[in-house]
Amino acid sequence: MLLTRHLVLPVHRTLPWGAVGAAGAAGLLLTALTRTGESAERLSLYLLRAAILAFAVGLAFLLDDPARHTTAAVPTPRPVRTALRVALAAPAAAAWWTVALLLVPPYVRPPVGDITLEAGAACVLAVTGAAAAVRFSELARPGPPVAIGLLTTALLAMLFQPGRWALFVPVEDTRWAAAHDRWGVLLAGAVILGAACAVEPLRRRIRS
Repeated sequence: MLLTRHLVLPVHRTLPWGAVGAAGAAGLLLTALTRTGESAERLSLYLLRAAILAFAVGLAFLLDDPARHTTAAVPTPRPVRTALRVALAAPAAAAWWTVALLLVPPYVRPPVGDITLEAGAACVLAVTGAAAAVRFSELARPGPPVAIGLLTTALLAMLFQPGRWALFVPVEDTRWAAAHDRWGVLLAGAVILGAACAVEPLRRRIRS
């Protein structure tokens, strides 16, 4: 526990705050557009979803660590170091989401609980993707390929989502509640997969 506390400041310094901050700023700019006119207000849900995706792309860089291969031998296990990175980023993510919601006018703001579920699932999926890249590859910077994969997957899901399994539905759609049941399953699955991928990479175990 003492060793973990001593890691807080060094890990905080190595987090990719620039990428996360830029993604967050882009997301807030998108949500601010909901205040620019009636047409933007009608698109508030889509702008908010675009903001979520932008921020999630920033979180895909959370596990980037240029010194990954030199820190593998430190006494603190990788799951602890990964959890510390996530814990340090979580307050910033929560603050960003609060501001994003407040920027959307209340009369066009989608149900807060449901859209927060979407945001949580997207962000966890981004970090899980990074954890999987670290787990199954030698990449020290998994952020770029994970970000591209996240953007591609989201675009394909929006364009080709099957009717029965649609995730991105408008508020007035009768499938809204069912879609958010699926978002909940997606979030739970991403959490479980992310925890499983947080352990030491397979290749490094084989080499040892």
